[in-house]
Amino acid sequence: MKKPISVLIVDDSALIRKLLTDILNSDPDIEVMAAVGDPYFAAKKIKEQLPDVITLDIEMPRMDGLTFLKTIMSQKPMPVIILSSLTERGSQTALKALEFGALDVIKKPTMTALRNHDDRLRNHLLDLVKAAAVVKNTKLKKLHTTKKAPVQEVKVPVSSKSMIKTTEKVVVIGASTGGTEAIKEILTALPHDSPAIVIVQHMPEAYTKAFADRLNQLCNITVKEASNGDSLIRGQALIAPGNYHTVIRRSGARYYVEVKEGERVNRHRPSVDVLFDSAVQYLGKNCVGVLLTGMGKDGAKGLLKLKEAGAYTVAQNQETSVVFGMPKEAIKLEAALAIEPLQDIPSIICQQTMQ
Repeated sequence: MKKPISVLIVDDSALIRKLLTDILNSDPDIEVMAAVGDPYFAAKKIKEQLPDVITLDIEMPRMDGLTFLKTIMSQKPMPVIILSSLTERGSQTALKALEFGALDVIKKPTMTALRNHDDRLRNHLLDLVKAAAVVKNTKLKKLHTTKKAPVQEVKVPVSSKSMIKTTEKVVVIGASTGGTEAIKEILTALPHDSPAIVIVQHMPEAYTKAFADRLNQLCNITVKEASNGDSLIRGQALIAPGNYHTVIRRSGARYYVEVKEGERVNRHRPSVDVLFDSAVQYLGKNCVGVLLTGMGKDGAKGLLKLKEAGAYTVAQNQETSVVFGMPKEAIKLEAALAIEPLQDIPSIICQQTMQ
């Protein structure tokens, strides 16, 4: 029989440990090897047996989760899923955890979720653990823990245009697990006069603003969390806020975004497919669609619709994807005109939009 995925839970709340244990052990393909209250006990368990996946609270006494995470990634990289609170401090710490090598971050269950046995939380956690278990540790180390050479900005002719016009192209990007670092690598390589960009990255609410603010400090372009009515302008990337769909709209020659509520699509809000579908309707061939690393299939059908509408479509290749889920589904549908390594995507964006 196939060996179950072994999970080590590290959380200082006994209630959370019990909830996570019950959820994970409810799936026959997963087995909780231990649930411990702090990193010191976790380190002892890891010495006895290496888990396939770790769920880690990053706000704990004695040793904080970030310090523990850095130690793990420097000694024995393994898939780590972060549980974090929805506070400003929690979101900043969670982003640091992703930079230090964590695979993904999910919000810590609330008392309401505990009482209601939130199925969305349960299903997402189970899917994430299964996706994490097949991520190669060498890939985690390569993509997250090694020091990278400074990214060379893509050189393109300088344009004096400030507003998007009907003949100009807009870039739409979708990503999920592993996507925060992939998006950072792309945006930091783009020049200040890049085309307008709209991004859906699957993240809990409250994290997307911190993510956008962090990127804004690192990039030549402006990066901000999208607000309802924001215009699409050159040199700016808009990131869909967590728990809200973000779609492209047009008024005359002006393109802008609408941020709205709505039903989850592919179990996500924001959904990549929702963004891509709006790009099909309002941009058509004046669009470049990019689908990056991520779990599941969100964005695959939307990328196909973009291709059929005349847009240039790109899927990240398997070798550079942390989780080859969303790009793989798009490739199955023959939705991608190009299948490229992450490091080549900034140049492709420029070539397709700024000729």
